[in-house]
Amino acid sequence: MNDQEPTPSPENPPAGPESSSSAAPPSPPVSPPEGSASMASAEPPPGSKLRRWFSIRRNKRIGWISALAMMGVVIGLTVSLTTSSSATVGSAASTSTSAAPSGAGAPGGPRGPMGSGGGGSNARSGPAAGGAVGTVSSVSTSSFTLSTPAGQKVTVNEASSTTYLNGTSSTSSSAITSGESVLVLGTVNSTTIAATQVTVQPAGGSASSSSAAVVPFQQGAPSTAKTVGQIPANYTEGSGTIVSGTTANQATEAALAAYPGGVVDRVVQLSNGEYEVHNIGVNWPHHVFVSQSFTVLGAD
Repeated sequence: MNDQEPTPSPENPPAGPESSSSAAPPSPPVSPPEGSASMASAEPPPGSKLRRWFSIRRNKRIGWISALAMMGVVIGLTVSLTTSSSATVGSAASTSTSAAPSGAGAPGGPRGPMGSGGGGSNARSGPAAGGAVGTVSSVSTSSFTLSTPAGQKVTVNEASSTTYLNGTSSTSSSAITSGESVLVLGTVNSTTIAATQVTVQPAGGSASSSSAAVVPFQQGAPSTAKTVGQIPANYTEGSGTIVSGTTANQATEAALAAYPGGVVDRVVQLSNGEYEVHNIGVNWPHHVFVSQSFTVLGAD
């Protein structure tokens, strides 16, 4: 029998003093579950609730993106159409304005009391020579008002250069009193005249002799279509050249003597040498034609 104690086997180490038969076995090592890294990025397995949730979220996101894209297209198309429409309307308005016929009867046009009339070479860019006849209704220091036989009210502004006649004799501004019949010549701007000459006429003069032939202006009433006497064969409304001075005064006097009631706002010399005297503030006549010797030929 061997006195030496047997050598402990490595498989069966001796229990240390701290060992106890009741100690719990050691816990197995903790290791991350297989594929944890790939599960973080991979989609849930087919058929799972989580996968369906992801699918619904993705579909909603795609739907919102599509809706926003469609909205952008619609907005862009609307802006484009609006811009195009505005340009078209502006172009049409410009074309309509430039193509408007001479003497169109709009409010403030040549058919009404505030008219300035006509296109073409005699289109007015400002006041022109003309005049009116009527009865003085009120007088102030440097102006007076008159009423034409057709009822048109006219303001006459006087200046230091204004000359005054009583018939054919020279007189002063004191001869202008209420109730007097006068002929006023000067620069006409609508129904205001800057007078260069004022002539007091005898009672029963040209201011009332032919007024029955004139058709007074009435708001909304159509213009009278009538032709009297001789109209130049090649006359086109808006043609001719505006004249002034003595020539315009003589043509104005002739036209107002034959057709008192309106306001002559310009005199135009035609290509044949005759004159067209343009009348406003009445429904007829609008044009009075005067020969080179200042004889009235016709009216329309």
